Amino acid sequence: MSAHTPATPQQPDPWLLTQTISPRPTVRVASVDAYGEVQNLYSSTQRVGPTPPETPWAINLTGPDRAFRLLCFDHDAKTEGAAAAAARDAETTAGLLARAGLEPVVCASGPGGGRHVWAALADPVDAETVATLARLTKHLCPTLDLSPLTNAAAGCVRPPGAPHRAGGVSEVIAGSVAALIRPTGTAAQVRAVLEDVAQRIETAEPATVPDARRPLPVDAHRHRYLPGPRRPLPRASAAALDEDAAMGDASAVLWRVLIGAAAARWRYEDVAALIDRPGMAHVRSARDRGHRIPRTPVDSAAILRRQWDKAVQHIAASPRRTEGEDPTFNGRAGAIAAHVREVQQRADASAGRWTTPAGPTDRRVLDALCLLALQGVTASVEADIRRLGLLAGIGRETARTGLLRLAQDGWITQHSPAEGVRAARWTIGPSSAVHKSPTEGRSQADPRAPHTPTGAADRTTLLALLRSRLTDAAHDAFTPGALGHHAGNLYARTSQDPQSPADLARSTGASLPRTLRVLERLASDGVLLVGPDGWRRPRRDARAAAATRYGISGRLEQRARTYALERDLWTWWQAEQAWMRAPRRTPAQRRAGHGQLAIIPSPETTSYGAHPRRADGRADYRAARALRLEDHRPTEQPKPAAVRRAA
Repeated sequence: MSAHTPATPQQPDPWLLTQTISPRPTVRVASVDAYGEVQNLYSSTQRVGPTPPETPWAINLTGPDRAFRLLCFDHDAKTEGAAAAAARDAETTAGLLARAGLEPVVCASGPGGGRHVWAALADPVDAETVATLARLTKHLCPTLDLSPLTNAAAGCVRPPGAPHRAGGVSEVIAGSVAALIRPTGTAAQVRAVLEDVAQRIETAEPATVPDARRPLPVDAHRHRYLPGPRRPLPRASAAALDEDAAMGDASAVLWRVLIGAAAARWRYEDVAALIDRPGMAHVRSARDRGHRIPRTPVDSAAILRRQWDKAVQHIAASPRRTEGEDPTFNGRAGAIAAHVREVQQRADASAGRWTTPAGPTDRRVLDALCLLALQGVTASVEADIRRLGLLAGIGRETARTGLLRLAQDGWITQHSPAEGVRAARWTIGPSSAVHKSPTEGRSQADPRAPHTPTGAADRTTLLALLRSRLTDAAHDAFTPGALGHHAGNLYARTSQDPQSPADLARSTGASLPRTLRVLERLASDGVLLVGPDGWRRPRRDARAAAATRYGISGRLEQRARTYALERDLWTWWQAEQAWMRAPRRTPAQRRAGHGQLAIIPSPETTSYGAHPRRADGRADYRAARALRLEDHRPTEQPKPAAVRRAA
């Protein structure tokens, strides 16, 4: 049966369109297995001639020079209910392209509910820019498949009208294929999309907001605010205020307005007076199956109050840098992000290194060091073994030996040893890889201007990835005696979207048989689910229940308390040694004991007080531990009072 689909007034002739827009003289053709089933594997090629292939085909997005002539954002819908998420993400992506002046063409890729968002380019765009755009866009749109836009050699997508292996075709649902036939997109417009996405990442609404460092003042109507003179809105917030929020993610647009207003020391009534502006659409209306329906005045007030208080608290807890405060930050953030990404890619390619008995914990230690490097915006980080152990969900001795093994294999180098209360300093990868100047070492063909904010956004996406990976793996259920460290690393690379065992094996470097054994054990404990499309996480996290069944619930929490006590005791002893080395005082000048306060503190005194001593004058470590243990004993927290909703 021919895969060719006849043209209709609404849909283009797929093969004629392929002949017109394909950047290469060949297309990639879907393979067929021994049973005649069409596979989702485009391993063979066919020249673009008069006859279309017999099976589904895909076109490359780059020309022979590996520069992109087409952009296609492939939003997958692999699970039940994921089609709605793919549609939302496709709408967001199309809006980003349209705001930069590109002409998006949106296709329903097949019967599963996936979406393809196309844009044609008159100017070729280099692979690095497009790959960065794809990585940042995925942070906003989780359903995006990175493969087509990050593989300049073989990245390909089925064109509009092309058949799907499960039936149906890629159907145009928004935009005109004329925009693909006569491309007008420029490299400057692609860079504008990149800057827009980066700005949105830096101002994205956080999942949780920490408590403010001090109580916040409230106005006469009990609305929070930050004290200080009112300033004009930042440029990004002012632009969001006039953005057509009803056409995209209205909640995200409102958040950009509110955090800018809170940082500029605006009050609630100042923001409420702007409710009719386009960027405040989320306050006025709610999305309902692709349409927006008006909210009642009471609902609008509740939405604005809740989001305003959240924005004020967010700014109070983590104040943002003002524009121009550190003009080098983006360059430095981009440099450390590129360095960490290179280390991570090299680690992913070194599959055998992490399959040894100590390999899973070594990889966690490396990931923890990369996380600290990103947080400090430097490749040289000070990390004690207890801190690394808690980050990675392993013991301090395991972290220590992991550092030694990584250093022996050349993954890290010790910059300086531990001394006193200062931990050893480690450098990930070659230190020369991170340029001291943001412009050093760059190719003359670098398309990004020095002022583009992609460096900070790139760092933010990597921080989120590594923090999520370490948090998912560092659980009681993945400690020795339960499911183990390798199972934790494997779990950290899963999601609620199904993945094949082969893909998961590649992500951890383990063999397929070993990966299947671990997956089956995870499934038997309910931590993962298996279905016809692959392995995925359940909607409800089952790790705590698994840890309880193994009898190790609370192990990592107890370890954290132990390490805090050990760190406290070591700091106390170091303070005692500093006092003993200090110039001698007269006998009348006595130090305050433990728990006592000195009326006139001196540089040699600390909050710890005098270290306990035995009768012979030697340090009494047992007594010191007992005193600090009493201080570290957990206390029962009072239950929070119920909060009555305001009228």
